[in-house]
Formats: sequence, C-alpha cells, structure tokens
Amino acid sequence: MYEQPKILVHLLHLCEFIALVAGIIKFKSLKNSYWKWFVFYLAYIFVYEIISYIAKAEFKSKIGYFQSYIHIPIEYLFLFWLFAVKSLKNKVLFLGISLVFFMSLLLDNYLKETNYSFLSLNITIGSLLLLILVLLEFNKQIKSDTILSYNTNKMFYINIGVTLFYIGNIPFMGWYMTILEYPSFWNGFYKYFMISNCIMYLLFAASFVWGKVKS
Repeated sequence: MYEQPKILVHLLHLCEFIALVAGIIKFKSLKNSYWKWFVFYLAYIFVYEIISYIAKAEFKSKIGYFQSYIHIPIEYLFLFWLFAVKSLKNKVLFLGISLVFFMSLLLDNYLKETNYSFLSLNITIGSLLLLILVLLEFNKQIKSDTILSYNTNKMFYINIGVTLFYIGNIPFMGWYMTILEYPSFWNGFYKYFMISNCIMYLLFAASFVWGKVKS
C-alpha cells in the first residue's frame, strides 16, 4: 500500500513559506543584488504549490501538464542560472547544460508517446546536471578563502540543500517505475523525497538569515 502522509505535504508548504518569509524580511538588503530574484523564485514556488494543492482534484491533468513542461523547467533553469552564471561566472556552461536539459525534455516526451516506461528522464538528467554544478561550486569554495567563512556564504547553504534534495533523489527519479512495483520501498523513498525537500527550503531560509551579500 502506497503512503503519502498529508502531514509531510503540509510540512513542505510550511518550510517553503518560512524560506519565502526569510527572503522578504531580508529583501531590502538584497534588492541591489541578483539575490532578489531568489526571493521572487521562492514566491513563485510557494504560490504554485498552494494553487496546485487546492486545484489538484479538479484540474489534475492540466496541473500535471503545467508541472512537466513549465514548472519543472523553471525550477531547473533558475538553479542552472544561479550556479553557472552568477556563482561560477560561466554563461557558456549555462547555455550548454540548458540545451542538454531541453533536449532531454524533448526526448522524454517522445519516449512517453512510444509507451516508454521511464517517465522521469528529464528530471534525472536535470539533477545530474545540477550534480556537475554542485561539484564545481564545492571545488570553487574549497579553493578560495570563502571556505573559511562558509557560514556566511549564501551558496554554501544552497549547495547543501540542492545536494540533499535534487541529487539525493536521483535514484528515486531514475528508477521510479521499478521502485513503484515495491510499495514498501516506494514509501521509504517518498518520505526521504519530502523530508529532504523540507530541509532544502529551511537551508534556503538559512542562506537569508546567515548568508551575506558580497559588496
């Protein structure tokens, strides 16, 4: 029997709200930096999650389509931009991984039409691309003096959060259809999926509270 505890859904919404509130409180100090867009991103995520939760029963198919072709790409593209363009200062890297991501989306759509059972290729590829960016970001932090003041480095918190959720859930996404055949395993993976998502947003909130904007 598959279990999707509603308390985890509500907890996720709460953590998303906490991250957004933290960003709004710190917005004045962020408005002259690119970090202001992170606040708008969190606002979009929170509003989308609440609307989709409320309207899911009535508009399930439309929400599913929006999530696959608009919402998920927005999530990944924003993180690609934050890591590659703003932190790593590499626009070519951003364009390259974005192209690979969109190619995987087209391939995923084609394979679905041919009754291919792998329904999360795009998400898996996106997470693997994030893995590359996370490793590059960690390497950058280790090789610079910022590692000595990691607690005030906003990207440190972002990096940990993305690692726990997006990269930590690659097995769940990658072998989703296989795991689905074993409800007990699926339930365990789902709980990690939700809890790691909550922790990620709390780390995003921490990036606003303890992280400093470079002058």
